Amino acid sequence: MNWTAVKVVTSSEAVEAVSYLLTNAGAQGVQIDDAADFANLHAGRYGQHGEIIDPDEIPHRKQGAAVTGYFPETAFLPELVPTISAQVAKLASYGLNPGPGTVSAEAVNNEKWATVWQKYYHPLRVTNELTIVPEWEEYTPAQASEKVIYLDPGMAFGTGTHPTTRLMMEALEKVIRGGESLIDVGTGSGVLSITAKALGAGDVAAYDVDEVAVRSAKKNRALNPVAKDIKLGVNSLLDGIHTQVDIVVANILAEIIVPLIPQAYENLKPGGQFLTSGIIDDKASLIRKKLQDQGFIIDSETKMKDWHGIIAHKPTTEEE
Repeated sequence: MNWTAVKVVTSSEAVEAVSYLLTNAGAQGVQIDDAADFANLHAGRYGQHGEIIDPDEIPHRKQGAAVTGYFPETAFLPELVPTISAQVAKLASYGLNPGPGTVSAEAVNNEKWATVWQKYYHPLRVTNELTIVPEWEEYTPAQASEKVIYLDPGMAFGTGTHPTTRLMMEALEKVIRGGESLIDVGTGSGVLSITAKALGAGDVAAYDVDEVAVRSAKKNRALNPVAKDIKLGVNSLLDGIHTQVDIVVANILAEIIVPLIPQAYENLKPGGQFLTSGIIDDKASLIRKKLQDQGFIIDSETKMKDWHGIIAHKPTTEEE
């Protein structure tokens, strides 16, 4: 099967939003080439950020970002490209810089698509405990406590390189002590739910509105034996889900976090924690207010580049 690659040249801060627009338009996978992912990297096997290769050896953009969505060759380009162009231009009204906002398309054969990811994707030490490794790489942990998560980025929606994913992996490392029940909302590649299991979480359920993302997450689940019992399914946020868990984690756009907040509150036990990211600078105050209006207590907030990660909890009876 052949594919049509639709590339959007944009800014680093708009990467998540553009990825969502392409996926929503029918892209069966997205590729992100973001200069910001390389801005703070330094050469060395285990450098300040856990690099195990020389960043200069990896082809990458020097500024801004390009997000490429892969569509079936049957996609109707005369309608698709102008529609995406208009949607990208509208990002400015949401407080996001669309950058150049140029949209282009080209035919890509299946073989090229299957291999194009590999030159951009290498083992990445995300935290002291967590390392993400592409499935085709051989990797030996540097220490006994290191937890390795294998991913196939070919259809991935979140590979650990973007600040929002890193913020949530760091947050999970902070809050998981072992045995917690957890729901991962907007799971994408499944990286956060797999991370949770690697850190010792108990029952984990992961949902995404996109069937392609769920298929990607299922493949990644199979690559990680520790994650074999993760429940995966197609669902819009937490619609129709009524349970009580210890942790809800969501790495999604701020506009989508807003309607999720009351759902997360309902589905958390007293004292349960809500971990969320995907929050650009301009939206941080909005999310803080919505969380507090709902009754959440904000425990901590971290920032990486222009992105925020928040850990909040539902009050216990004593705190109410």
